[in-house]
Amino acid sequence: MKDHYDFSQSITNPYFKDLQESVTLQLKEDVLNYFTQLSEETGIPFQSLIILYLQDCVQQQRKLNGRVLNLWKRVIINKCKS
Repeated sequence: MKDHYDFSQSITNPYFKDLQESVTLQLKEDVLNYFTQLSEETGIPFQSLIILYLQDCVQQQRKLNGRVLNLWKRVIINKCKS
């Protein structure tokens, strides 16, 4: 190994924006079962299917509908009360 390396002519990794960040999600059993079953049907790992679905949501700029948001708010309010 050299004692010193010259990085003055280096460039930024062009694939840096495509790198993934690891996160932990807590999924309801029915959601996990859905993606697990879809995984068995397609041969694609369920984690990859979830990533693909989320990427599609971002590309389509899909938003949650009002009914889902209202349900979520009620769940959060009930958790705060208990």
